Parts: sequence; structure tokens; C-alpha cells
Amino acid sequence: MRILHLLITFTLVFGISAAAQKTSDQDTDTTKTDKQDSGKAAERAEAAARVLSEITAAPDKGIPSGILSKAKCVIVLPGVKKAGFIVGGRYGRGYATCRTANGWSAPAPVFLGGGSYGAQIGAEGVDLVLLVMNDKGMQKLLSSKFEIGVDASAAAGPIGRSASADTDIKLNAEILSYSRAKGLFAGIELSGAKLKQDADTTKELYGKVIPFSDILSGKVPTPPAAMAFVQEVQKDFAEARAGS
Repeated sequence: MRILHLLITFTLVFGISAAAQKTSDQDTDTTKTDKQDSGKAAERAEAAARVLSEITAAPDKGIPSGILSKAKCVIVLPGVKKAGFIVGGRYGRGYATCRTANGWSAPAPVFLGGGSYGAQIGAEGVDLVLLVMNDKGMQKLLSSKFEIGVDASAAAGPIGRSASADTDIKLNAEILSYSRAKGLFAGIELSGAKLKQDADTTKELYGKVIPFSDILSGKVPTPPAAMAFVQEVQKDFAEARAGS
């Protein structure tokens, strides 16, 4: 009888210990997954910050200060890739941030897909920078999904510290677009490309899917994983206003 009690006790203790260890392993796996997801979001934010820094630092062929100083929102998509052989479409992920009464908003993850990319259609790893220039374009962005050139007017952005004569005309566009491929930086026509909220990265970065408009209107704080991007935007656009 005593041996039976000992066996029962051992079985219960072993079972509880195994269950506790399994729960601990699951918690550890969840933590690892969260860190990996956050790591991907952080890497993309750092890449977006680097692209913006390098483009705005170009001495003579960057984005004109007068345009940067007037932009309502900025969207940076580093390393946009080909969608597939022959198709010619492209896709990329990046971040958007907008001016608010309290400075630049937390970054909203975005996904860009489809569309024509002009002469650079064959280039690999194209970095894109989109500037939303007025309130109408900003409202299109806040809607969380729109088609460039259809729902919002767009134009290739002018290049050079001193804007060219057609700058005033281009400023009437809701979005000015720029690209960089293989060291070449230029304004680019984006026709039919669709921009929408990247729900997966939003969940990775914020722990849940937060409405696009809530993020870009300044209702949520910037997460540490994406702080590098917002800090770069703050620096570059403050310098542009000071120099314009």
C-alpha cells in the first residue's frame, strides 16, 4: 500500500513538473518569436532611416529643402523588389510618418505593390521616398489604402538643392516621388502602385493592429524598435526648414 502511495505521489509530482516546464518552454518560445518579429521591424526602420539620411545628405542632387520643409508626410520604402519574372510589378515594405501638432507621428508600417516604375523597371533593390505635400494627399494616406496616380495625384519630384522652374507646378501634386537605384537618385513616376497599411508589421511593432489614422495622427507613442526612423525624419526635416 505504501509503495502504491509513493507511486501515485511520484506520478503527480512528475506530471506537475512536466506541465510547468512545458509552459515555461512555450513562454520562452513566445518571447523569442516576439523578439524576432520586433527585430525585423527594427531592421526595416533602421534601413528606412539610412536611406533618408543618405538621400538628404546628397550635396547637390538631393531633395530640395523647400520641398522637404513643406511636406506633410514622408514614406520611405527601402529595397523595393521585383514581384516576379515578366510581370514587372514591384513590392516593398517601409514606414510612413506625418506632421502633427506635437511633432512627427509614430511610424505606420506600409506595403506598396504593383504599378509601373518607369525607366527603372528592371533595376533591383530600388529605394523609394514619397512625400505627401498637402492636406488632401494626407487624407488619402490616412484612409490606409489608395492607388497612386488614381486616388491621389503624383509627380516625379524635382532634384537639386535649388528647385527647378517646374517646382511650383509639381507642388500642386499631392505626392512627389523619388527613387534611388545603383547610386542613381532621381524623381520617378509611380503609376498604379497601391499603398496600404502593412497589418503584419503593425502587429509585430505595436503588439496589435492599430488603425492607420490613429498612428499617423499622433495618438500612439513611437515604439523603441522604430525610433531610429522618426529621429532621422525629425533631424532632416528640421534642417530643411532651417535652410529654406
